[in-house]
Amino acid sequence: MKRLLLDKLLEARRGKLETVLVTNIESGQQCLVIDGKADGDFKPDAELFAAIRKALRDDRSGLYEDRWFLQVFNPPLRLVLVGAVHIAQALAPLAQMTGYDVVLIDPRKAWATEERFPGIRCVDSWPDEAMSDLALDRRTAVVTLTHDPKLDDPALLAAIKSPVFYIGALGSTRTHAKRLTRLRAEGASEEALARIQGPVGLSIGAKSPAEIAVSVMAQITQVLRAAPPLTPGDTA
Repeated sequence: MKRLLLDKLLEARRGKLETVLVTNIESGQQCLVIDGKADGDFKPDAELFAAIRKALRDDRSGLYEDRWFLQVFNPPLRLVLVGAVHIAQALAPLAQMTGYDVVLIDPRKAWATEERFPGIRCVDSWPDEAMSDLALDRRTAVVTLTHDPKLDDPALLAAIKSPVFYIGALGSTRTHAKRLTRLRAEGASEEALARIQGPVGLSIGAKSPAEIAVSVMAQITQVLRAAPPLTPGDTA
């Protein structure tokens, strides 16, 4: 790799930017695609750009048309949970197993403890302050779980102003409608509010905290992979 491309690749990784190194395995020519912009020995055509976007979405490096090697450098996935509740106790380790760095926000210090959330980074700031410090990006998902507007609403307002790929809020359809009314009063647009998955999670008939965690993690994965709903005969 040329030194100039290497320096740009390292800079992109420090900045946690979506990056793909594209190599023509016949000629050895290379280009970097950083946040959709190509730089290097050549410019990818529309078909190659589509393959690059798919590689990023799938988070998978590999050959394309036996000519191009697409090496993906995605920033780490991250899940920000607001609320140290029972569902968070099930969802946090499940997210870790799925490859996410998990951050738990709850100013109620008696709830967000190492004993209840072993191995999870707990932040005891108020959600709006904590979200600002976390620098939310496109590889981040945010889920609010408290049912408390004082905690959930500031977190959701911060999330809809950011490029996070997923926003979910726990609560019934009625609760969510009231939530949207409050957020509109705070100036949130309909387009921004439409980004919030509420009630959060796929409809699988979940009842227990663990089942709800499964439904939430499944929906996050569905959005991340831009996967269409399964049809009869499909497999996950």
